[in-house]
Amino acid sequence: MVRALVVDANGLLMPFQFHLNLDTEIARLLGDVPVLVPESVLGELERLGTKEAKAALALAHKYEVVTTELCGDDAIIDVAERYSAVVLTNDRELIERLKKRAIPVLRLRSGHFLVLTDCTTD
Repeated sequence: MVRALVVDANGLLMPFQFHLNLDTEIARLLGDVPVLVPESVLGELERLGTKEAKAALALAHKYEVVTTELCGDDAIIDVAERYSAVVLTNDRELIERLKKRAIPVLRLRSGHFLVLTDCTTD
């Protein structure tokens, strides 16, 4: 059973880059779960400064922002482990790290929909 979803910057940008309805896709695959954004992801989006990043930052504030002393991928992994959560990302390096820790991943497929990947077998 999925307890929560952690979203990285890559995942927050998906709706604006691929016209994906993130909330609909999350509900379709995971049901009604808390969506968590590590605090460091907000800084990452602010530093990007693009139009899409600004929109993604506004979207991030719709979800629960979680404090962590870590940054980048380490923050994503930390929050995912603390909350027994799935991670939404298409970041290959992060996915490899998640796979080593058996943390499931939501990934974008065909630029139109998300799929849940069991990292132990992917």
